[in-house]
Amino acid sequence: MSSEVSARRDAKKLVRSPSGLRMVPEHRAFGSPFGLEEPQWVPDKECRRCMQCDAKFDFLTRKHHCRRCGKCFCDRCCSQKVPLRRMCFVDPVRQCAECALVSLKEAEFYDKQLKVLLSGATFLVTFGNSEKPETMTCRLSNNQRYLFLDGDSHYEIEIVHISTVQILTEGFPPGEKDIHAYTSLRGSQPASEGQPLPPHRGSPHAAGPFLPSPPGFCPRGGPCQGGNARATGMFLQYTVPGTEGVTQLKLTVVEDVTVGRRQAVAWLVAMHKAAKLLYESRDQ
Repeated sequence: MSSEVSARRDAKKLVRSPSGLRMVPEHRAFGSPFGLEEPQWVPDKECRRCMQCDAKFDFLTRKHHCRRCGKCFCDRCCSQKVPLRRMCFVDPVRQCAECALVSLKEAEFYDKQLKVLLSGATFLVTFGNSEKPETMTCRLSNNQRYLFLDGDSHYEIEIVHISTVQILTEGFPPGEKDIHAYTSLRGSQPASEGQPLPPHRGSPHAAGPFLPSPPGFCPRGGPCQGGNARATGMFLQYTVPGTEGVTQLKLTVVEDVTVGRRQAVAWLVAMHKAAKLLYESRDQ
């Protein structure tokens, strides 16, 4: 990839919206798949009462719009100003209590897991039905749109074309099935293992479970208390523009390098978090 193309992908600009200043991609087509669009605000004329506590708006009880969901609330129900990284706001913005909780949880992904994904890790990579894995470094691109795989050759996988992310684990007690956690990111058919996930919206105002990690698997990268399961790899399914069918890719942790293994496991855990984030917001 030329430096000119790379710079164009990563270029950003500062814009002002009714909700505040935002640092957004200069070219909309290069926006992060983790980003969310600003919501349409519920019109003032339709907001007579707080949509949380039902307090009537008047001269003393002012209405405020949550910058994440766009609904109307009184000051008591919408007083928190919280960073909203997924909408690219420069400063913390006003959010209702429910949205603020979600945004705070997402901040951990941006502050921790995203840095791990950008740093990359080394895996044994197997494409399709090939029996010969290749040692490659896998990392997320700076604009968060691609997975870059570099070894003897270079591959780019666009995040929005990934349909399934499946964490491979080992270390279950004898007799227990090694259950794999996976995510159907684009609402397509999930992998053959496991049951289809129930569809739900990514909004914090809509309930719906995300398929949990396997029993004993710790999302921080090691075995949880009372369990010995650990991540050993990842299985991806994705489409290639201009071709039919689904392409498969398997990443396996290199076991003979301790430091590299820790980094690779941390990368897998971060990718699991990223997949969860994309799944929960795919219909938002």
